[in-house]
Amino acid sequence: MEKVAVVTGGVRGIGYGIAKRMAEDGYLVAVMDINVSDTYKENIEGLKEFNQKNFFFKGSITDSSDRKEFIDLVVKTFGHIDVLVNNAGVAPKIRKDILEMTEESFDYVVGTNLKGTLFMSQLVANQMIKQPWAGKKRGTIINIGSASSTVSSPNRAEYCLSKAGVGMLTVVLADRLAAEGIMVHEVRPGVIDTDMTKVVHEKYSKMIEDGLFPIKRWGYPEDIADVVSLMCSDRFIYTTGNYIDVDGGFHIKRM
Repeated sequence: MEKVAVVTGGVRGIGYGIAKRMAEDGYLVAVMDINVSDTYKENIEGLKEFNQKNFFFKGSITDSSDRKEFIDLVVKTFGHIDVLVNNAGVAPKIRKDILEMTEESFDYVVGTNLKGTLFMSQLVANQMIKQPWAGKKRGTIINIGSASSTVSSPNRAEYCLSKAGVGMLTVVLADRLAAEGIMVHEVRPGVIDTDMTKVVHEKYSKMIEDGLFPIKRWGYPEDIADVVSLMCSDRFIYTTGNYIDVDGGFHIKRM
């Protein structure tokens, strides 16, 4: 029986890198994303080159009806879900000092990155619990967090807070779901070359050149996808509730 992976925010950047790698690994892939512009049609069609059954669903993880419609469609189409990758997320539309941050911006970022991720996980976890074990486990949930969960950025505090929340969500879900045979992990990307980092590309490039990152290069979506691939495999089954920094060593404390 073919395994099924659900990837949110999967039409570009890190999400597409993950969706593509899952397809390469032989998974049937269902992608949910709010973006449907012509810019990403090539990526959407690219997934079908691996398997014509792979599909895209337009929707937002912040909308409960979108979440339910999407997961119902996945189960109706494929019969089960083996992997959920919670990648969908947003940054503040306008960066502002924490003393000037608006409630609207807080609700937008936290509502997407934390609340949306929580309730998508809840929906999929309940589906996985209904399913029989597939080999050594029943399913895998992977949350895409951020180095910002532990690194302060006062001009985008809502993002840091949302990703710190994702870290605890990973722990709580792992605790609750381990007995059900569902493993929960988190990947914390650092500076990854995507559309989201274009606005600060020059700033981060200089930081890399100045040696702030032990591995002196930008990270790429493929770097994240490689770790996700490992976490989904049966080579990663005696750990849960943990995270891996994929940040070029940025997390290392130096004297």
